[in-house]
Amino acid sequence: MKEISFDQYAPQVIQTLPKGAFLTVSHGGRDNVMTIGWGTVGVIWGQPIFSVLVRPSRFTYGLLEASGEFTVSVPRTDMAKALAVCGSKSGRDFDKFAAAGLEKLPGVKVAAPMVAGAGLHYECKVVFKQPMNPEPLESGLKDAFYGNGDFHTLYFGHILATWQE
Repeated sequence: MKEISFDQYAPQVIQTLPKGAFLTVSHGGRDNVMTIGWGTVGVIWGQPIFSVLVRPSRFTYGLLEASGEFTVSVPRTDMAKALAVCGSKSGRDFDKFAAAGLEKLPGVKVAAPMVAGAGLHYECKVVFKQPMNPEPLESGLKDAFYGNGDFHTLYFGHILATWQE
């Protein structure tokens, strides 16, 4: 792997995210991977930041809360089948890496692994988190995305390293 600037592929990341990327976490000997379709890459507080959203009902949430770090692996090739598995099953019940046929790359700066073969990886340390306050959210968005009241927590991860396979 080769270390690159966090913003080298930012436009491609923004275009790819709605199709899916892999968010991975690790804590207490448990690794988990989930599919994300929302997030941002940018600069906040003078630092490169990857922001992600995770619902408290997700298994990933507890691991992320405990570890305070994560990786995002952005596919540069077709990984739709693996993204579908990781977005439809819970890591509470089984190993999603194995179920999706994914191999792990060890984290360099964080304990969370990266998804081998994705091509682009961000290693992040949480520097701020905030549960969503539903009050100021536009009612149309509440209705469309939070009908069950399971609002996300927003995590802002300082990008410690960006890797290209």
